Amino acid sequence: MKKTALVVAFCLFVSFLISAAVAQEKPSPSANLALTPPMGWNSWNKFACNVSEDMIKGMADAVVKSGMKDAGYVYVNIDDCWQVSRDANASIVVDPQRFPHGMKAVGDYIHSLGLKFGVYSDAGSKTCAGRPGGLGHEYQDAVQYAAWGVDYLKYDWCHASTQDAKASYANIRAALDASGRPIVLSICEWGTAKPWLWGQEVGGNLWRTTGDINDRWGGKQKWPDGSCCSNGVLAILDQQVGLQSYAGPGHWNDPDMLEVGNGGMTDIEYRTHFSLWAILAAPLIAGNDLRNMRPEIHDILTNKEVIAVDQDPLGREGERVAKNGDLEVWAKQMKDGSRAIILLNRGESEQEITANWEDLGYPKTLSASVRDLWEHKDLGKVTAKFSSRVAPHAVVMVTVKP
Repeated sequence: MKKTALVVAFCLFVSFLISAAVAQEKPSPSANLALTPPMGWNSWNKFACNVSEDMIKGMADAVVKSGMKDAGYVYVNIDDCWQVSRDANASIVVDPQRFPHGMKAVGDYIHSLGLKFGVYSDAGSKTCAGRPGGLGHEYQDAVQYAAWGVDYLKYDWCHASTQDAKASYANIRAALDASGRPIVLSICEWGTAKPWLWGQEVGGNLWRTTGDINDRWGGKQKWPDGSCCSNGVLAILDQQVGLQSYAGPGHWNDPDMLEVGNGGMTDIEYRTHFSLWAILAAPLIAGNDLRNMRPEIHDILTNKEVIAVDQDPLGREGERVAKNGDLEVWAKQMKDGSRAIILLNRGESEQEITANWEDLGYPKTLSASVRDLWEHKDLGKVTAKFSSRVAPHAVVMVTVKP
Protein backbone atom coordinates (compact mmCIF):
# COMPACT_ATOMS: atom_id res chain seq x y z
CA MET A 1 0.00 0.00 0.00
CA LYS A 2 2.84 2.39 0.90
CA LYS A 3 4.51 1.69 -2.44
CA THR A 4 1.26 2.39 -4.29
CA ALA A 5 0.77 5.62 -2.39
CA LEU A 6 4.30 6.73 -3.25
CA VAL A 7 3.72 6.01 -6.94
CA VAL A 8 0.46 7.98 -6.89
CA ALA A 9 2.12 10.86 -5.08
CA PHE A 10 5.00 10.87 -7.57
CA CYS A 11 2.61 10.91 -10.53
CA LEU A 12 0.64 13.78 -8.99
CA PHE A 13 3.88 15.70 -8.43
CA VAL A 14 4.98 15.20 -12.05
CA SER A 15 1.54 16.23 -13.24
CA PHE A 16 1.78 19.38 -11.13
CA LEU A 17 5.17 20.26 -12.59
CA ILE A 18 3.88 19.80 -16.14
CA SER A 19 0.80 21.90 -15.41
CA ALA A 20 2.92 24.64 -13.88
CA ALA A 21 5.24 24.66 -16.88
CA VAL A 22 2.31 24.91 -19.28
CA ALA A 23 0.76 27.70 -17.22
CA GLN A 24 4.02 29.67 -17.31
CA GLU A 25 4.50 29.22 -21.05
CA LYS A 26 3.92 32.56 -22.74
CA PRO A 27 1.60 32.75 -25.76
CA SER A 28 3.24 33.36 -29.11
CA PRO A 29 3.71 37.07 -29.87
CA SER A 30 2.04 36.42 -33.23
CA ALA A 31 -1.17 35.07 -31.70
CA ASN A 32 -4.27 37.08 -32.62
CA LEU A 33 -2.62 39.07 -35.41
CA ALA A 34 -4.57 39.98 -38.57
CA LEU A 35 -7.93 38.70 -37.35
CA THR A 36 -9.36 40.68 -40.26
CA PRO A 37 -7.47 41.24 -43.53
CA PRO A 38 -4.67 43.81 -43.06
CA MET A 39 -5.32 47.29 -44.45
CA GLY A 40 -2.64 49.83 -45.27
CA TRP A 41 -0.33 51.25 -47.90
CA ASN A 42 2.82 49.92 -49.62
CA SER A 43 5.40 51.80 -51.66
CA TRP A 44 6.11 49.34 -54.49
CA ASN A 45 3.29 49.66 -57.03
CA LYS A 46 3.76 53.41 -57.48
CA PHE A 47 7.32 54.14 -56.42
CA ALA A 48 9.29 50.86 -56.82
CA CYS A 49 12.86 51.63 -55.63
CA ASN A 50 12.28 55.37 -55.33
CA VAL A 51 11.69 55.31 -51.57
CA SER A 52 12.94 57.79 -48.98
CA GLU A 53 12.37 58.91 -45.42
CA ASP A 54 10.64 62.12 -46.49
CA MET A 55 8.31 60.34 -48.92
CA ILE A 56 7.30 57.68 -46.40
CA LYS A 57 6.60 60.27 -43.69
CA GLY A 58 4.60 62.31 -46.18
CA MET A 59 2.59 59.25 -47.12
CA ALA A 60 1.92 58.48 -43.46
CA ASP A 61 0.65 62.04 -43.06
CA ALA A 62 -1.60 61.52 -46.09
CA VAL A 63 -3.08 58.32 -44.65
CA VAL A 64 -4.34 60.42 -41.74
CA LYS A 65 -5.30 63.62 -43.60
CA SER A 66 -7.13 61.82 -46.42
CA GLY A 67 -9.40 59.93 -44.05
CA MET A 68 -7.89 56.57 -44.95
CA LYS A 69 -6.89 55.96 -41.34
CA ASP A 70 -10.50 56.56 -40.30
CA ALA A 71 -11.57 54.09 -42.99
CA GLY A 72 -9.34 51.38 -41.47
CA TYR A 73 -5.95 51.69 -43.20
CA VAL A 74 -3.25 51.38 -40.54
CA TYR A 75 -0.04 49.93 -42.04
CA VAL A 76 2.56 52.09 -43.80
CA ASN A 77 4.89 49.61 -45.47
CA ILE A 78 8.25 50.29 -47.11
CA ASP A 79 8.92 47.76 -49.87
CA ASP A 80 12.26 46.89 -51.53
CA CYS A 81 15.35 49.13 -51.81
CA TRP A 82 15.62 50.62 -48.32
CA GLN A 83 18.66 48.42 -47.59
CA VAL A 84 22.09 48.69 -49.24
CA SER A 85 24.50 46.23 -47.58
CA ARG A 86 25.53 44.44 -44.40
CA ASP A 87 28.18 45.79 -42.05
CA ALA A 88 31.14 44.00 -40.46
CA ASN A 89 28.77 42.33 -38.00
CA ALA A 90 26.44 41.28 -40.85
CA SER A 91 23.77 43.68 -39.60
CA ILE A 92 21.53 45.08 -42.30
CA VAL A 93 22.48 48.63 -43.36
CA VAL A 94 19.82 51.18 -44.22
CA ASP A 95 20.47 53.50 -47.19
CA PRO A 96 22.03 56.53 -45.42
CA GLN A 97 21.20 58.95 -48.23
CA ARG A 98 17.53 58.05 -48.51
CA PHE A 99 16.94 57.37 -44.81
CA PRO A 100 19.40 59.67 -43.04
CA HIS A 101 17.80 59.28 -39.61
CA GLY A 102 17.47 55.50 -39.85
CA MET A 103 14.51 53.16 -39.70
CA LYS A 104 13.67 53.58 -36.04
CA ALA A 105 13.04 57.27 -36.60
CA VAL A 106 10.72 56.44 -39.49
CA GLY A 107 8.90 53.85 -37.40
CA ASP A 108 8.59 56.24 -34.47
CA TYR A 109 7.06 58.89 -36.72
CA ILE A 110 4.54 56.42 -38.18
CA HIS A 111 3.63 55.22 -34.70
CA SER A 112 3.19 58.83 -33.50
CA LEU A 113 0.31 59.13 -35.99
CA GLY A 114 -1.42 56.07 -34.57
CA LEU A 115 -0.35 53.95 -37.55
CA LYS A 116 1.75 50.79 -37.88
CA PHE A 117 5.12 50.31 -39.57
CA GLY A 118 6.06 47.68 -42.15
CA VAL A 119 9.26 46.73 -43.97
CA TYR A 120 10.31 44.30 -46.68
CA SER A 121 12.96 41.63 -47.03
CA ASP A 122 13.49 38.36 -48.87
CA ALA A 123 13.92 34.71 -47.96
CA GLY A 124 16.77 34.39 -50.46
CA SER A 125 20.30 35.75 -50.61
CA LYS A 126 19.14 38.94 -52.35
CA THR A 127 15.91 40.86 -52.66
CA CYS A 128 14.15 41.12 -56.01
CA ALA A 129 15.95 44.44 -56.62
CA GLY A 130 19.32 42.89 -55.78
CA ARG A 131 19.67 44.28 -52.26
CA PRO A 132 20.85 42.00 -49.39
CA GLY A 133 18.28 39.34 -48.52
CA GLY A 134 17.58 37.58 -45.26
CA LEU A 135 19.00 34.11 -45.92
CA GLY A 136 21.16 33.07 -42.98
CA HIS A 137 20.38 36.26 -41.06
CA GLU A 138 16.77 35.58 -40.06
CA TYR A 139 17.19 35.84 -36.28
CA GLN A 140 19.65 38.73 -36.48
CA ASP A 141 17.30 40.68 -38.76
CA ALA A 142 14.24 39.90 -36.64
CA VAL A 143 15.93 41.39 -33.57
CA GLN A 144 16.73 44.49 -35.62
CA TYR A 145 13.17 44.80 -36.92
CA ALA A 146 11.82 44.54 -33.39
CA ALA A 147 14.23 47.26 -32.22
CA TRP A 148 12.94 49.52 -35.01
CA GLY A 149 9.33 48.91 -33.96
CA VAL A 150 8.34 46.98 -37.07
CA ASP A 151 4.75 45.68 -37.08
CA TYR A 152 4.59 44.00 -40.51
CA LEU A 153 7.13 42.12 -42.62
CA LYS A 154 6.64 41.36 -46.30
CA TYR A 155 9.03 38.49 -47.13
CA ASP A 156 9.71 37.89 -50.81
CA TRP A 157 11.03 34.83 -52.68
CA CYS A 158 13.71 36.08 -55.12
CA HIS A 159 17.16 34.43 -55.25
CA ALA A 160 15.87 31.53 -53.17
CA SER A 161 17.66 28.89 -55.26
CA THR A 162 16.88 25.38 -53.95
CA GLN A 163 15.36 26.50 -50.63
CA ASP A 164 12.22 24.81 -49.40
CA ALA A 165 9.51 27.46 -49.16
CA LYS A 166 7.64 26.02 -46.22
CA ALA A 167 10.82 25.61 -44.15
CA SER A 168 12.09 29.08 -45.08
CA TYR A 169 8.91 30.82 -44.00
CA ALA A 170 8.63 28.72 -40.83
CA ASN A 171 12.15 29.89 -40.00
CA ILE A 172 11.43 33.60 -40.37
CA ARG A 173 8.23 33.25 -38.33
CA ALA A 174 10.19 31.54 -35.54
CA ALA A 175 12.75 34.34 -35.70
CA LEU A 176 10.10 37.04 -35.53
CA ASP A 177 8.44 35.36 -32.56
CA ALA A 178 11.79 34.96 -30.81
CA SER A 179 12.25 38.75 -31.04
CA GLY A 180 9.28 39.09 -28.68
CA ARG A 181 7.46 41.60 -30.88
CA PRO A 182 4.14 40.81 -32.59
CA ILE A 183 4.87 41.18 -36.33
CA VAL A 184 2.48 40.31 -39.15
CA LEU A 185 4.17 37.96 -41.65
CA SER A 186 3.26 38.45 -45.30
CA ILE A 187 4.45 35.42 -47.32
CA CYS A 188 5.29 36.74 -50.79
CA GLU A 189 6.09 33.43 -52.48
CA TRP A 190 3.83 34.13 -55.53
CA GLY A 191 1.79 30.93 -55.09
CA THR A 192 4.46 28.73 -56.67
CA ALA A 193 4.58 26.17 -53.83
CA LYS A 194 0.85 26.51 -53.04
CA PRO A 195 1.33 28.37 -49.74
CA TRP A 196 -2.39 28.19 -49.00
CA LEU A 197 -1.75 24.54 -48.10
CA TRP A 198 0.87 25.31 -45.44
CA GLY A 199 0.89 29.07 -44.81
CA GLN A 200 -1.26 28.93 -41.69
CA GLU A 201 0.76 26.04 -40.28
CA VAL A 202 4.03 28.00 -40.44
CA GLY A 203 2.51 31.13 -38.92
CA GLY A 204 1.94 33.21 -42.04
CA ASN A 205 -0.79 35.81 -41.70
CA LEU A 206 -1.23 36.22 -45.45
CA TRP A 207 0.26 34.57 -48.51
CA ARG A 208 0.42 35.59 -52.11
CA THR A 209 -1.59 33.31 -54.36
CA THR A 210 -0.22 34.59 -57.69
CA GLY A 211 2.61 36.42 -59.38
CA ASP A 212 2.72 40.21 -59.22
CA ILE A 213 -0.31 42.26 -60.19
CA ASN A 214 -0.06 44.63 -63.16
CA ASP A 215 -2.06 47.86 -63.40
CA ARG A 216 -4.45 46.71 -66.12
CA TRP A 217 -7.83 45.05 -66.53
CA GLY A 218 -7.22 41.87 -68.48
CA GLY A 219 -5.78 38.39 -68.14
CA LYS A 220 -2.26 37.04 -68.35
CA GLN A 221 0.13 38.61 -70.85
CA LYS A 222 3.71 37.79 -71.66
CA TRP A 223 6.30 40.44 -70.92
CA PRO A 224 8.08 42.12 -73.90
CA ASP A 225 11.02 39.71 -73.52
CA GLY A 226 8.67 36.76 -74.03
CA SER A 227 8.70 35.57 -70.44
CA CYS A 228 5.46 34.84 -68.61
CA CYS A 229 3.52 36.68 -67.33
CA SER A 230 2.02 39.92 -66.13
CA ASN A 231 -1.27 39.56 -64.31
CA GLY A 232 -4.18 41.91 -64.86
CA VAL A 233 -7.11 42.06 -62.46
CA LEU A 234 -9.04 39.33 -64.27
CA ALA A 235 -6.03 37.00 -64.36
CA ILE A 236 -5.58 37.41 -60.61
CA LEU A 237 -9.30 36.93 -59.99
CA ASP A 238 -9.45 33.66 -61.90
CA GLN A 239 -6.58 32.26 -59.84
CA GLN A 240 -8.57 32.75 -56.62
CA VAL A 241 -11.30 30.30 -57.60
CA GLY A 242 -11.25 27.29 -55.28
CA LEU A 243 -8.97 28.81 -52.63
CA GLN A 244 -11.66 30.21 -50.33
CA SER A 245 -11.54 27.40 -47.78
CA TYR A 246 -7.94 28.26 -46.83
CA ALA A 247 -8.68 31.80 -45.65
CA GLY A 248 -9.94 32.92 -42.26
CA PRO A 249 -9.16 35.10 -39.25
CA GLY A 250 -5.39 35.40 -38.88
CA HIS A 251 -4.55 33.77 -42.24
CA TRP A 252 -5.58 35.20 -45.60
CA ASN A 253 -5.19 34.50 -49.28
CA ASP A 254 -3.43 37.51 -50.82
CA PRO A 255 -4.16 38.32 -54.48
CA ASP A 256 -1.52 41.11 -54.29
CA MET A 257 -1.73 44.80 -53.54
CA LEU A 258 -4.20 47.30 -54.95
CA GLU A 259 -3.49 49.24 -58.13
CA VAL A 260 -6.39 51.66 -57.57
CA GLY A 261 -5.37 55.15 -58.73
CA ASN A 262 -2.12 54.30 -60.52
CA GLY A 263 -3.41 55.22 -63.97
CA GLY A 264 -3.55 51.98 -65.91
CA MET A 265 -7.32 51.41 -65.65
CA THR A 266 -10.50 53.44 -65.78
CA ASP A 267 -12.26 54.54 -62.61
CA ILE A 268 -14.98 51.97 -63.34
CA GLU A 269 -12.33 49.24 -63.53
CA TYR A 270 -10.72 50.48 -60.31
CA ARG A 271 -14.09 50.32 -58.56
CA THR A 272 -14.45 46.75 -59.82
CA HIS A 273 -10.93 45.88 -58.69
CA PHE A 274 -11.60 47.22 -55.18
CA SER A 275 -15.00 45.53 -54.94
CA LEU A 276 -13.59 42.14 -55.91
CA TRP A 277 -10.72 42.37 -53.43
CA ALA A 278 -13.24 43.22 -50.71
CA ILE A 279 -15.49 40.26 -51.44
CA LEU A 280 -12.39 38.02 -51.54
CA ALA A 281 -11.54 39.09 -47.96
CA ALA A 282 -8.19 40.14 -49.40
CA PRO A 283 -5.70 42.39 -47.64
CA LEU A 284 -6.44 45.96 -48.77
CA ILE A 285 -2.98 47.41 -49.30
CA ALA A 286 -3.20 50.60 -51.36
CA GLY A 287 -0.32 51.38 -53.69
CA ASN A 288 -1.03 54.81 -55.14
CA ASP A 289 0.26 58.29 -54.24
CA LEU A 290 -2.06 59.24 -51.41
CA ARG A 291 -0.79 62.83 -51.35
CA ASN A 292 -2.58 63.85 -54.55
CA MET A 293 -5.53 61.49 -55.05
CA ARG A 294 -8.36 62.55 -57.31
CA PRO A 295 -11.70 62.64 -55.45
CA GLU A 296 -12.94 59.66 -57.47
CA ILE A 297 -9.99 57.50 -56.32
CA HIS A 298 -10.35 58.69 -52.72
CA ASP A 299 -14.02 57.71 -52.76
CA ILE A 300 -13.21 54.22 -54.02
CA LEU A 301 -10.53 53.55 -51.41
CA THR A 302 -12.57 54.94 -48.50
CA ASN A 303 -16.00 53.43 -49.23
CA LYS A 304 -16.75 52.18 -45.72
CA GLU A 305 -19.66 49.97 -46.80
CA VAL A 306 -17.43 48.05 -49.21
CA ILE A 307 -14.60 47.94 -46.68
CA ALA A 308 -17.02 46.48 -44.12
CA VAL A 309 -17.52 43.50 -46.44
CA ASP A 310 -13.77 42.89 -46.53
CA GLN A 311 -13.43 43.35 -42.77
CA ASP A 312 -16.42 41.26 -41.71
CA PRO A 313 -15.32 39.40 -38.54
CA LEU A 314 -16.64 36.02 -39.70
CA GLY A 315 -13.64 35.97 -42.02
CA ARG A 316 -15.23 34.11 -44.93
CA GLU A 317 -13.68 34.60 -48.35
CA GLY A 318 -16.19 35.18 -51.12
CA GLU A 319 -16.49 32.75 -54.00
CA ARG A 320 -17.84 32.62 -57.52
CA VAL A 321 -21.29 31.05 -57.34
CA ALA A 322 -22.45 31.50 -60.95
CA LYS A 323 -20.84 32.09 -64.33
CA ASN A 324 -22.31 32.56 -67.79
CA GLY A 325 -19.55 33.58 -70.17
CA ASP A 326 -18.44 37.07 -69.18
CA LEU A 327 -21.19 37.41 -66.58
CA GLU A 328 -20.42 36.26 -63.05
CA VAL A 329 -21.93 36.29 -59.56
CA TRP A 330 -19.66 36.34 -56.52
CA ALA A 331 -20.99 35.95 -52.97
CA LYS A 332 -19.62 36.16 -49.43
CA GLN A 333 -21.31 35.03 -46.24
CA MET A 334 -21.35 37.67 -43.51
CA LYS A 335 -21.39 37.23 -39.75
CA ASP A 336 -24.98 38.48 -39.40
CA GLY A 337 -26.26 35.85 -41.85
CA SER A 338 -26.52 38.25 -44.78
CA ARG A 339 -24.64 37.89 -48.05
CA ALA A 340 -22.50 40.39 -49.93
CA ILE A 341 -22.97 39.93 -53.67
CA ILE A 342 -21.13 41.17 -56.74
CA LEU A 343 -22.64 41.06 -60.20
CA LEU A 344 -19.57 41.23 -62.47
CA ASN A 345 -19.62 42.05 -66.17
CA ARG A 346 -16.25 41.16 -67.68
CA GLY A 347 -17.53 41.86 -71.21
CA GLU A 348 -17.69 44.83 -73.55
CA SER A 349 -21.42 45.64 -73.53
CA GLU A 350 -24.01 46.30 -70.84
CA GLN A 351 -25.78 43.14 -69.67
CA GLU A 352 -28.37 42.06 -67.14
CA ILE A 353 -27.04 39.73 -64.45
CA THR A 354 -29.11 37.76 -61.93
CA ALA A 355 -28.16 36.36 -58.55
CA ASN A 356 -30.48 33.50 -57.60
CA TRP A 357 -31.09 32.93 -53.90
CA GLU A 358 -30.40 29.20 -54.22
CA ASP A 359 -26.86 29.98 -55.42
CA LEU A 360 -26.39 31.97 -52.22
CA GLY A 361 -27.55 29.18 -49.92
CA TYR A 362 -30.96 30.78 -49.34
CA PRO A 363 -34.37 29.19 -49.98
CA LYS A 364 -36.08 30.42 -53.13
CA THR A 365 -39.09 31.70 -51.16
CA LEU A 366 -37.02 34.00 -48.93
CA SER A 367 -37.79 37.72 -48.90
CA ALA A 368 -34.68 39.82 -48.33
CA SER A 369 -33.66 43.48 -48.20
CA VAL A 370 -31.12 44.63 -50.79
CA ARG A 371 -28.72 47.56 -50.37
CA ASP A 372 -26.43 48.99 -53.06
CA LEU A 373 -22.99 49.59 -51.53
CA TRP A 374 -21.74 52.02 -54.17
CA GLU A 375 -24.92 54.04 -54.50
CA HIS A 376 -25.40 53.90 -50.70
CA LYS A 377 -29.12 53.29 -50.95
CA ASP A 378 -31.67 50.62 -50.07
CA LEU A 379 -33.32 48.92 -53.05
CA GLY A 380 -36.23 47.39 -51.16
CA LYS A 381 -37.22 43.77 -50.56
CA VAL A 382 -37.06 41.08 -53.23
CA THR A 383 -37.81 37.36 -53.34
CA ALA A 384 -35.98 34.49 -55.05
CA LYS A 385 -33.44 36.56 -56.95
CA PHE A 386 -31.85 39.95 -57.55
CA SER A 387 -31.19 41.28 -61.05
CA SER A 388 -29.53 44.41 -62.36
CA ARG A 389 -28.10 45.90 -65.53
CA VAL A 390 -24.32 46.05 -65.29
CA ALA A 391 -22.04 48.22 -67.46
CA PRO A 392 -18.99 46.71 -69.19
CA HIS A 393 -16.03 46.03 -66.87
CA ALA A 394 -18.24 47.10 -63.96
CA VAL A 395 -19.89 45.60 -60.92
CA VAL A 396 -23.08 46.06 -58.98
CA MET A 397 -22.27 45.30 -55.36
CA VAL A 398 -25.07 44.77 -52.84
CA THR A 399 -25.83 43.15 -49.53
CA VAL A 400 -28.80 40.80 -49.25
CA LYS A 401 -30.23 40.57 -45.75
CA PRO A 402 -33.15 38.26 -44.82
